[in-house]
Amino acid sequence: MSKELWKAGNMLYPVPAVMVTVGDGADISNIVTIAWTGTINSDPAMVSISVRKSRYSHELLMKNGEFVINLVTRELTYAMDYCGVKSGRDVDKFLETKLTRGEGKTVSVPVIAESPVNIECKVTQVIELGSHDMFLANVSGVQVDSKYLDSTGKFDLQAADLIAYSHGQYYTLGENIGKFGYSVQKK
Repeated sequence: MSKELWKAGNMLYPVPAVMVTVGDGADISNIVTIAWTGTINSDPAMVSISVRKSRYSHELLMKNGEFVINLVTRELTYAMDYCGVKSGRDVDKFLETKLTRGEGKTVSVPVIAESPVNIECKVTQVIELGSHDMFLANVSGVQVDSKYLDSTGKFDLQAADLIAYSHGQYYTLGENIGKFGYSVQKK
């Protein structure tokens, strides 16, 4: 085997590409596209997002300490990309993308109504890292669009057609090739 050594960098791909909604808790809200997000704990349910300090959304996060991770479908990809290249300082991203401000049930910031899953979060800690700050948060509520639930009440990932991000490209998730524990499952 032949391998090259590259300079230090993050090659952990693919990652979720999501739209995160933030606000001041009153009149102002914004959408920021985030690829640096993930689960950090299951009990209590906790997630993290990392946001550049120069972003308008960073300012709103520091002020209010709440956000919503809105999962992105194939149909929402164009809007998500737009929200990643335009600044909320200059445009109302909800208006420009024709996305609907839904009501957060446990937070004061809006959810994106068109998103199949809205993960409502309250910041518990901010860690300064360098180019980004990492916001650790408790999940305070999850809203799920009932059209993506199967007959047993389980969320159907395939029907949602969620996307991922890898090296500047967006991808759908593809086919199911196994389930947790299938390697030791009795036949």
